[in-house]
Amino acid sequence: MSDDDTSTIPLAGTAGTDDAVAAVKAVSSQVYEFTGVPGKASEPGPGVKACPGRDPEKYFQVYHPWNFAPTSAADNDVAMKHLKEKLSTGGWVLKDEYRDNSPNKNLNLVADNDAKKMSVSIVAYSKDDVPSLAIEVVSGCYQVPEGQTIKHS
Repeated sequence: MSDDDTSTIPLAGTAGTDDAVAAVKAVSSQVYEFTGVPGKASEPGPGVKACPGRDPEKYFQVYHPWNFAPTSAADNDVAMKHLKEKLSTGGWVLKDEYRDNSPNKNLNLVADNDAKKMSVSIVAYSKDDVPSLAIEVVSGCYQVPEGQTIKHS
């Protein structure tokens, strides 16, 4: 791997996997609040994976993919409007907004929070039979504290 691989994912500091997972869950909860509409989030929790280009015994990333289904189908677009607004405040920077190449031309948002070393990507499936948002929160690379091991989930 080239040095470029390590520079694309920021270092998030030193943390045990439990603390890093808790930090990602907190950001996912914040994103859920940002939707501003009633709905249900899917259950699977965060996972832990090796950090690309770094020693897999010492560095890891936390990822949390989940879905948000608004109570009302019409609220899917409202949720995206709220997310677009909120992901430009409080340390969040909206990095990209585009429509994908799918037949439905789904709206995609990508935002980073440099202070928290977190990134979120969101895809709005507004034209599906059951409209929903696919959301994934990903951390920067954490270094496991000396003497601890990475707990992969």
